[in-house]
Amino acid sequence: MGTNEDTADARTALLVREAMDRATAELPALMDLAGPARAEGRRRKARVRVAIGAGVLAVGAVTASLLPGSGSQGPVEVVVAAPPSPSAPPPQPQPLHIEPTPGESSMADLPAAERTRQENFQDQAVGVLQSLLPPTVGTVQRTDLKVNFYRATKDGKAFPLIFSVRPSSEQPQPCQEVRGRVCAKATLPGGIEAHASTIPTGNGAVNETEVSFRYGTCNVRLSVFPHEASNTSSPVSPAQLLEVAKAPAFLDLVRTAQAQPMEEEQRSIPGG
Repeated sequence: MGTNEDTADARTALLVREAMDRATAELPALMDLAGPARAEGRRRKARVRVAIGAGVLAVGAVTASLLPGSGSQGPVEVVVAAPPSPSAPPPQPQPLHIEPTPGESSMADLPAAERTRQENFQDQAVGVLQSLLPPTVGTVQRTDLKVNFYRATKDGKAFPLIFSVRPSSEQPQPCQEVRGRVCAKATLPGGIEAHASTIPTGNGAVNETEVSFRYGTCNVRLSVFPHEASNTSSPVSPAQLLEVAKAPAFLDLVRTAQAQPMEEEQRSIPGG
C-alpha cells in the first residue's frame, strides 16, 4: 500500500498532465509547414507545457503539505499579492489671497486654531462643490478673506461664490418674483424646502443665481455671481443649484457647519 507522499506525487502528476492537455488542445492546429516554422510550433507547445507544469507543481506542493502524514508541522502560509493602491486624488488649487479693505478683518486675524479649523472646512467645501457644480463653473478655489467666500474660474473669467451656513433666529425670506427675479423651489431630504432664483444685477444685463434654505438653527445660502467685466452671467442655473442642495455630500457639509458654526450669528438691526 502506497504512502501519503506517493499519493500526493501521483495526484500532482495527474494535475500537470490534465492541465497540459487542456492548454495544448486549445492551441490552433499546426499547419504542414516546413523546417523552422514547424519547429517553432513545437517549441510553442513545449513552452506552454513548461509554464503550466511549473504552476501546477506549486499547487501540488501545497496540496501535498496539507495531506495527513505529509510531515508538515504548521499551517501553510499562502502569500496573496495586495491589490494596487488607488491613485491619489488630484491636489486642490491654492487658496486665493484677497487683500482686505482698510478696516476689514480677514481670516489672517483669527486665532491659529480657529483659522486652521475654518481652512479645513473650506478645503472640504471646495472638494464637494467642485464635484457637484457643473463643469461650466470651472475651477473652485477657497479664499483667505472669509470662510464663506470662494471663487470659480472658467476660461479666464472669475465668478465669486458664497457658501454660507450662518446661525440665525430668523427664517430666510422665500423667493419673490419681483424686479426681474425668477424663482424655483424643491423639497430636500428631510422635507426641507429650498428656494432658488435668478437675480438680475448691475444694469440687468447679467444674472446671479442662488439657492437658500433653513437647516436646523442656520440659514444656508449658495450663490454664484456673474463676471461683470465681460458681462457674463452666473454659469449655473437655479435648477442646477437645487440639485447641489439635494446632494448628501453637500448636506453633510451643512450639517457640520450647523453643529460647529463657522460664522457669527446673524442678528437683525432694528430699523434696518
